[in-house]
Amino acid sequence: MTGFRALPSVDQVLLSPLGQALIDSHGRAAVTGALRARLDAARAAIKGGADGGAEAARLPHLLAADLAAAAQSRLRPMLNLTGTVLHTNLGRAILADDAIAAASAAMAAPLALEFDLDTGGRGQRDDHLRGLLCELTGAEDATIVNNNAAAVLIALNTFGQGRQAIVSRGELIEIGGAFRMPDIMARAGAHLVEVGTTNRTHPRDYEGAITAETGLILKVHTSNYRIEGFTAEVPAPDLAQIAKKAGVVLLNDLGSGSLADLAAYGLRREPTVAEAVAEGADLITFSGDKLLGGPQAGFVVGRRDLIAQINRNPLKRAVRLDKIRIAALEATLRLYRDPDRLAERLPVLRHLSRPRPDIAAQAARLAPQVAALLPDFAVTATGCASQIGSGSLPTDTIPSAGLRITGAGGDAPDRLAARLRALPRPVVGHIRDGALILDLRTLDRDSDLLDALSA
Repeated sequence: MTGFRALPSVDQVLLSPLGQALIDSHGRAAVTGALRARLDAARAAIKGGADGGAEAARLPHLLAADLAAAAQSRLRPMLNLTGTVLHTNLGRAILADDAIAAASAAMAAPLALEFDLDTGGRGQRDDHLRGLLCELTGAEDATIVNNNAAAVLIALNTFGQGRQAIVSRGELIEIGGAFRMPDIMARAGAHLVEVGTTNRTHPRDYEGAITAETGLILKVHTSNYRIEGFTAEVPAPDLAQIAKKAGVVLLNDLGSGSLADLAAYGLRREPTVAEAVAEGADLITFSGDKLLGGPQAGFVVGRRDLIAQINRNPLKRAVRLDKIRIAALEATLRLYRDPDRLAERLPVLRHLSRPRPDIAAQAARLAPQVAALLPDFAVTATGCASQIGSGSLPTDTIPSAGLRITGAGGDAPDRLAARLRALPRPVVGHIRDGALILDLRTLDRDSDLLDALSA
């Protein structure tokens, strides 16, 4: 049969062994919808001259493929071999095993999120993290929201709504997704007062801008760019004295924020949260999913009376954390109590501190094995440079090693990159100088790459 009569009916397919197996896997409604769509496509093909028998023969395979594709999550695990350790588009920090276990436990059962087990009354969800944050930063108190942008927003809204917020022109940053500090200040209801110039701001600039309408001074750590040359900024301790004398709040936004001294891991120093607290800022904001190595979250630490005001802000409920991230954060913060084993147990620090000779040895070991899996391409070990990512130390790179893959034709790197993105476990690198580079800094096991390429 070569025409429409070669095609099976919907009921024939649903009642067949294949149909029953697909229903068991995907449900009757999904199978019926996909089957009707495939039959419509087959009829259109036959109308255009295709053979009905051939279309009927293709139907089972295409139907199963359609259902499998529809059931596959777009949030697929992948290999980040881009050389950017904290890649915003790839979800930033990989969580520690302890954090993953804690999050899984929180998902699987009720837990005392806002329930005080001692009194039987209502508790506060921030209490699970407050003590750890104060211990690790030296702050009087802390509150937690769903990301650092929210932390800045709620602090600005609490102390700057309808009032003036003073900030240096050199710190009016824009970060990913067109998030601009002036815009967030406007949404918070604060009136922006710019002081200084792009490259130089002095104490007198802040002092001259303070009026009776000033609610706060905002200091922003320029984590995603550097201004070099003829520059000047007011150090946080000096700015704290200016704010204290004027009786206004000093809010220091660290952005990425770090609870550990990165210099101990061979990286250039970034200001730690504990240092920012000691320098006298009234409030400090920072992220949980960047250098800290936890899930997405934002923290505000500082004076107890100011944190209490933030917690009374109606916005707090809109930006609060859920139980899963609180559980993962608690487990992550506990790791910082054991600094001797922190790099071993926290993936972000493990990857950032990984010695280049170890990575180079891995590249030399993998090059011939990857070449065997990609016979149309040439694969060699190469040196390369990693970066932290997510706006942290933007001008610094870390010596690394990886695989340089080339092929015939000027579009070979793009073709291979697309091919690797289409794998069941996608592999993403970066293209440079006519080659696809797979930076191996974040590859914990050789088998992860080999298994992905073999699929």
